[in-house]
Amino acid sequence: MKQLCQTDVLVVGGGMAGVGAALAAARAGKETMLIEKNGFFGGIGAFAMGMPINQMRTGHQARSDIHETLIKKLAAYGDKAVWLGEHQLRCNVEYLKVAILDALDAAGCRYLVHAHVVDSLVTGDRVTGVVVGSSDGLLTIQAGVVVDCSGDGDVAHFAGAEMLKDTDQPAPMTLAQKVGNVDFEAAKDFQRDEGMWRLSKQARETYPLIPEKWRLTRAPSNSSFYINHGGTKDLGNYDATDPLQLSEAECLSRRQAVQMIDAMHEFGGEALAGIELIATGPQIGIRPRRRVKGLYVMREEDALEGRRADDTVAWRSGFLDIGFVRFEPMKIHDVPYGALVPEKVDGLLIAGRCISATHVGASAGKSMGNCMATGHAAGIAAALAVKGGQQPRELAVGDIQACLRQDGVDLQRAGAEQGEISHIRGE
Repeated sequence: MKQLCQTDVLVVGGGMAGVGAALAAARAGKETMLIEKNGFFGGIGAFAMGMPINQMRTGHQARSDIHETLIKKLAAYGDKAVWLGEHQLRCNVEYLKVAILDALDAAGCRYLVHAHVVDSLVTGDRVTGVVVGSSDGLLTIQAGVVVDCSGDGDVAHFAGAEMLKDTDQPAPMTLAQKVGNVDFEAAKDFQRDEGMWRLSKQARETYPLIPEKWRLTRAPSNSSFYINHGGTKDLGNYDATDPLQLSEAECLSRRQAVQMIDAMHEFGGEALAGIELIATGPQIGIRPRRRVKGLYVMREEDALEGRRADDTVAWRSGFLDIGFVRFEPMKIHDVPYGALVPEKVDGLLIAGRCISATHVGASAGKSMGNCMATGHAAGIAAALAVKGGQQPRELAVGDIQACLRQDGVDLQRAGAEQGEISHIRGE
């Protein structure tokens, strides 16, 4: 196979974890490349049509220089690009895609889209790069350290790392939608007191694919709204790591989206009579499925008890949220460095959705701001490993923590109770 390029740090997956890792590694002075299978960066934040990017701040307070870098790039485009809440961002996704490019350029990070990882390069027990599929065939990218932010741990899986996949409470996959031609005040009145639940109950005989309930939510726009919902929850337990099942879930969800619009048009009364489907996401949204087994496995108890860790490199806030299956409060809790280091494979770090955790543990604090925090830590660790000629598991965690503190990360947040999460303007 032909070699495409070589880099110190290679970050695979351009969602919020990957963006955090790439910015951190590049700012640490190592040559960094971020690759993404889609034609844009931002992950679910970019293809969920306006879903809030939660836990980017805590109580209006910055959680790191990395988080603030992206926020500032977005805010430079004004209210048409982003609304800032107490902890969350609600973005016009087209501006988000460009703001991420602005942040990567400012950090001196190289990037490549339309690069789908199809295999890992492994020498002994060490990952040395990846194989990507392209219009020029299969190409290799060599790297000193790879950070797997692919969502389902594809790099680790291809490298033979042990994976975790216990789905006793499966979270559904969801194709988000953007809709228009709706009077939002009338829609708010309709949605009050479970209006959409009653609509769904009425309409399901005619439109059997629609979910149990959903709601219209404001985005940075005066004329459009986004819909997030239970997706495949009532349609079957689809495994996103199985290509046949993923294809079925994706195609079924596109039929579901049309049925939802038709159901609102027919059963939504005057408030929704003119509703129009503007767009659906370019791909279905996938909640935690396959994770990498690391030196430490995060569990439900970590979140519920707000556990601290001596080797903490990040913390997670928000809710224990198995999308549309289970939702309950938790405490802010630490992410140990061991949850980012595969148990046996070297040359590799993991961040974001595929960190080492049980199914429930992964769903606790799975918000994008938390994913960016684990990416930030992994990017710092990757840069230090390359700089010192070490494997990630050999690093002194204190060195990683010192770098994170220099980047404005407060590593003393675990155990804190969380207050009510306030809504942002427009909801």
